[in-house]
Amino acid sequence: MPKEKLKVITQKINQSIDKAFPSIVAIFIGLLFGLIVMLITNPARSIFGFGHLFIGGFDRGLVELLYQATPIILTGLSVGFAFRTGLFNIGASGQVMVGATVAILVGTRFTFLPGITHMLVAVLFAALAGALWGLVPGVLKAYRNVNEVVASIMMNYIGLYTSLFFVRKFALDFVNYKSKPVAPSAVIPRQLNLFGLQINFYTGIFIALIAVFIIHILLTKTTKGYELQAVGFNRDASKYAGINEKRNIIYAMVIAGLLAGIAGATIYLVPASGRRYELVEAIASEGFDGISVALIGQSNPIGIFFAGLFMAYIRLSGWGLQLYGYKREIVDIIIGTIIYTSALTVLMRGLIQRYRKYLAFEKRGVKHE
Repeated sequence: MPKEKLKVITQKINQSIDKAFPSIVAIFIGLLFGLIVMLITNPARSIFGFGHLFIGGFDRGLVELLYQATPIILTGLSVGFAFRTGLFNIGASGQVMVGATVAILVGTRFTFLPGITHMLVAVLFAALAGALWGLVPGVLKAYRNVNEVVASIMMNYIGLYTSLFFVRKFALDFVNYKSKPVAPSAVIPRQLNLFGLQINFYTGIFIALIAVFIIHILLTKTTKGYELQAVGFNRDASKYAGINEKRNIIYAMVIAGLLAGIAGATIYLVPASGRRYELVEAIASEGFDGISVALIGQSNPIGIFFAGLFMAYIRLSGWGLQLYGYKREIVDIIIGTIIYTSALTVLMRGLIQRYRKYLAFEKRGVKHE
C-alpha cells in the first residue's frame, strides 16, 4: 500500500477516534456515577446490579431491543440533522405524535391495500405528516425569524391534541379506551426470512439503517448537504455566497420532521397481541430521547445509530434492576449524567487536540507553551 494512502487512512482513523472519544468518556463517567449511586443506596447488591446493566438488555430478546432502538435512532437523526444545520428541533415529539396518528389511521382503515404495500403506505404517510409538522416552524424561522425552539414546542402540544382528536374520532377502541390495533398487513414484520429460515428479527431496524445511510450521504457527499450546513454555520455569509438561506432552513426542518414522523410509525405499527403502545394524553417521550441520542452521537448519523442502540439497551437493562433492590430510575440518572458530560464534548475535543499538538511539538524538539 502506498505511503500516501496509508497516511490518509491513518489520519481518518485518528479523526474518528477523536470524535468518538468524548462520547465514550461520557458513557464511562455516567456508568461510574451510576455505580456510585448503587454503592450508596444498597452496597451489598451493587456489583450484581451494576453487572446487570451490561447483561440485562437481552433478557427480553433481540427483537425487543431493536424495536425499542428504532424510533430513538430516528428521532436522534431528526434532532441531530437539525443540529448540523444550525437549528434545534425540539418539536420531534409532536412530529412523532402526528406521524403515529397517521400511521394508525392508515393501518386501521386502509385495509384494502394488499400485503406489505399497506405497511409501506402507512410509513410513507406518517413521514409526510411529520414533514408537514416540521414545515410550520421552518417557515416561521425562515420568513419571520421566529425562534424554532418556541415554535416547535408550541407544535408539540398542537400535535398532541390534534392526534387525540383524530384517534378518538376515527380509531378509538371504546372498550379499552385506547387506539385500535392496526391490521396485520400494516404491522412491521418481526420475523426475517433468511434462506428459507424464519428468524425472529425486528425488520424496522432496516428503516433506521436506510435513514442513517441517506442522511450521512446527504450531509457529507452532496451539494445540498453543504448548503444546509453552510446556512447553519452562518446564515448571512451563505446568503452573500448566493445560497437561498430561507429555502434551506425550511428544507432542514421538513427533513427533520419527516424522520420523526417515520419514528412514530415504527412505534405503533405493532401486532395486536402483546401490544403495549397506544396513544395517550402525554407527549411522546421518544422525541426527547432523540435529543439525548443526538448529543451522545455528536449529531453524526453513524454515531447516533450506535448511541440509539446503547440507549435502548441500557433502558431495557434498567427494568431488571428491581430484582436487586434498585429503582430503574437509576438508568435515568446514568443517562442524565452522560448527557451533561456529552455537553462538554467541545471542551474535551479541544483538550485532546491541544495535547496532540503538544506531543507533535515535543517530538520535533520544539518548545511549546
